[in-house]
Amino acid sequence: RESCDTFTRTMSGGKAEEVTWEDQQHICAFGRFNTRVHEVNAELKAKAKMAEDLEEASNELIITDDDSVRFGVGETFVLVENDDAETMLEKLLAETNAEVDALELEKKELQSGMAELKEKLYKKFGNSINLEE
Repeated sequence: RESCDTFTRTMSGGKAEEVTWEDQQHICAFGRFNTRVHEVNAELKAKAKMAEDLEEASNELIITDDDSVRFGVGETFVLVENDDAETMLEKLLAETNAEVDALELEKKELQSGMAELKEKLYKKFGNSINLEE
């Protein structure tokens, strides 16, 4: 009778390999990292679209003839002077770029952790484990 913490898996070569609690934790961590990488990719895509929209708004602001424009704040629009709107757009763009940088760093760290876990798990289990997306 096997304990709850470990079980034996017969590998394709006929060799039995014990899956320990630590192995299970590594597999679960890999899954969590992989899920978060997908979430980060979606966030990066949204941030890239936001940065593109902010750049476009900034360009439109340059060519407008009006002295003031409607600037979106939450769900409302506020009438602001062009110079103020330009400053606000630059601030939003800087914040968005900082968020993108933070997400890129997180993605690199996650991918590094995934590569480390992949190496450990493939070393032990070979082709009997699939850690691809």
